[in-house]
Amino acid sequence: MKLLPLALSVSLAMAQPAAPQQPLPFSHKQHADTGLKCRDCHANPDPGESMGLPATAKCMACHVEIAKTKPAIQKLKAYSESKQPVPWVRVYQIPGFVWFSHRSHAVSGPAGAAACAACHGPVAERGALTKEVNLSMGTCMECHRKNEASIDCNLCHEAR
Repeated sequence: MKLLPLALSVSLAMAQPAAPQQPLPFSHKQHADTGLKCRDCHANPDPGESMGLPATAKCMACHVEIAKTKPAIQKLKAYSESKQPVPWVRVYQIPGFVWFSHRSHAVSGPAGAAACAACHGPVAERGALTKEVNLSMGTCMECHRKNEASIDCNLCHEAR
């Protein structure tokens, strides 16, 4: 099997699928345009493997005043008051047999949203999030080769 260069593999990776139906409308673009960065909403709790989805209280810190009369914000407020998370439909999910540290990739890769966009695409430009980057083993290995990172199988597939 011939591996494509990373830029080509990402551009050919997937046709743009429809965004999954989410419980609330959410625009990453609208929020990024206010100056919010990925890390402002998505926490990376120890040990750093995954990025969290924001708690409703985090959203309500702004939306207690901003757009508070909109139906979607009223629904968000109901989740918050009931201490329930918004049941977001995940767009990207790392398989259980793969060990991946978001933290180590954010530290070793480009800074800020560029680090996120390297794997997730230009999320900050999207009104609705879709799976537009193929996060296959081949794509990851090509990136590791390009960045002179280990391609040892046990790096990602060792039981932790």
